[in-house]
Amino acid sequence: MDSASRQAFQNEVTCTICLDYFIDPVTIACGHNFCRPCLFLCWEEGKAPMRCPACREISEKSNFKTNVALKKLASLARQTRAQRNIDSSDMICVPHEETKELFGGATKRPLCRPSSESLEHLAHSHSPIGWDAEECREKLIKEMDYLWKINQGTQDNLNQEIRKTHSIENYVNLRKAIIKIQYLKMHQFLEEEEQLHLQALDREGKELFQQLQSSQVRIAEHLGRMKDKYRELWEMCHMPDTELPQNMGHVLARTDLAHMQKPQLVNPELTSWGITGVLNMLNNFTVHNALNREMTPCYMSLSEDVRQVIFGDDHRSAPMDPPGVESFAMWGAQAFSSGRHYWELDVTGSSNWILGVCKDSRTADTSIIIDSDEMFFLISSKSSNQYSLSTSSPHIVHYVQRPQGRVGVFLDYENGAVSFFDVYQGSLIYGFPPSPFSSPLRPFFCLGSR
Repeated sequence: MDSASRQAFQNEVTCTICLDYFIDPVTIACGHNFCRPCLFLCWEEGKAPMRCPACREISEKSNFKTNVALKKLASLARQTRAQRNIDSSDMICVPHEETKELFGGATKRPLCRPSSESLEHLAHSHSPIGWDAEECREKLIKEMDYLWKINQGTQDNLNQEIRKTHSIENYVNLRKAIIKIQYLKMHQFLEEEEQLHLQALDREGKELFQQLQSSQVRIAEHLGRMKDKYRELWEMCHMPDTELPQNMGHVLARTDLAHMQKPQLVNPELTSWGITGVLNMLNNFTVHNALNREMTPCYMSLSEDVRQVIFGDDHRSAPMDPPGVESFAMWGAQAFSSGRHYWELDVTGSSNWILGVCKDSRTADTSIIIDSDEMFFLISSKSSNQYSLSTSSPHIVHYVQRPQGRVGVFLDYENGAVSFFDVYQGSLIYGFPPSPFSSPLRPFFCLGSR
């Protein structure tokens, strides 16, 4: 082969990217040939779409098959080049004065044929240098293919993370916008709910007011009849002895009838309207084990104006009218001097109880006195089959449904507020007007024995 033909052949088996003989050559859509590793590395550094490095035509696919014929020609060209390198003086075995054209031995050093037949290397396999190099290239190509697939998977993961990074910022802004809209809707909904609640309260208040006025009229009329009956009985006491026995039966029958017509008292009780989401909000401030589990037996007395609560070991240490009631008291596990705190207490099956917060007044004395300016209590009591729900500081009777299950207590120390909630109804029982606290406050719970 003349030099021009040799040069033309070399050009056909040379990659225009690495400028060396093809390694695992592939033919892309436009007809140009490149080493697969060279093409992949070239496209890896570029941006989509993938283009031919020679003519810049877009390539629609990247999973090319090996050009087997071109691969064999490139292998022959490498072996020819290797043979020229073998003929150099560096590849001459000095002892045998022959060319080192074989690889062999455990160290894979170049050997001449006489050396390969010596006792030192006779047990080892030998192969022409070019063949052994081609086998190494095949192994490297397989390893590169394996690594390329792994890298492509890793690149896909990286691209996904990059896309997520770009999209998450937009999504966060979108999320903020829709949440803001939802809160605006909630504000509007709560305002509408508030108006409905207040309107219903106005209607119920007017109805109860009318019922009480009608009840006053009925009671006043009944009282007038009973006074007339009293005067009639008084007059009968002055009747002659001969007439009195004759009229006794009729008079007493009419008296019994008048007594039976005694009008019933109105029990004014407003509906407890639930407030949407209030308990979910309060649960963010839940205090677990707010009270000590130990219940202390004691006698409790409550002044009529609810300005003082006295606890003692027996009824003599709580000398108040009405007399002390045998009770069980529980104090908070800790006193609060900051923050927001919420806990719930179960009053199921009990008619007489006190709960809330107060100044930490526990001492070693046998009795404890809590003044009105130190206590924020919700009080349930029963007298003559009549239930009463009230609060202290100041004393207010509450005409709402008495809670039958759990009562929630919310303390907002910084804002000086204490509120009580009916957990079952999800409704507000009462909230003390905000007023700064002067000392730490401790949860308190007292259950009466009757």
